[in-house]
Amino acid sequence: MTTIGVLALQGDVREHLGALAECDVLARPVRRPAELDDVDALVVPGGESTAISKLAVTFELLDPIRKRIAEGMPAYGSCAGMIMLASEVLDGRPDQQTFGGIDMTVRRNAFGRQVDSFEDTVDFDGDSLPAVFIRAPWVERTGPGVRVMGRVTGGPAAGRIVAVRQGNLLATAFHPELTGDLRVHRHFVDLVRQADVDAR
Repeated sequence: MTTIGVLALQGDVREHLGALAECDVLARPVRRPAELDDVDALVVPGGESTAISKLAVTFELLDPIRKRIAEGMPAYGSCAGMIMLASEVLDGRPDQQTFGGIDMTVRRNAFGRQVDSFEDTVDFDGDSLPAVFIRAPWVERTGPGVRVMGRVTGGPAAGRIVAVRQGNLLATAFHPELTGDLRVHRHFVDLVRQADVDAR
């Protein structure tokens, strides 16, 4: 059975575990390198990207996750997870480190502070999805290998990129795990299963 880990250092871990379980995969929290070894893919949840960065170093997961991603492990990041998968971060702390993998520039807290959090619909791969934005980033630049999967459809941020995919890596600026809509998680599960088929 496909096993997908959720990086369980900080953030909305439980919600991602629940959404993945509804997608007929085995979902496990990952806090140690040995637990990372036992999963086929990894979700990096929303939370606080600088805290996740520091805790990944403390729990000796930063380099192992970078290595697995470089070797082709599928990964999905939501909100802070999007920042952690970015090759470049604007408005981050000088000592902030990421896992990288997606050739993109992301701006932290682009939509504003906690009090500016909001719900809206976004266009995700041709579907209209409910989306929750909490101190969310957006993507300011994508490299040639990055496919834009979603944009904000209305308001002052209309047109801003909020979902991308590069190879086996997927990232969204919003939190699908908070809406009960499983389409983003199902998309990622399909990506993971296809990666497994391709690797055989």
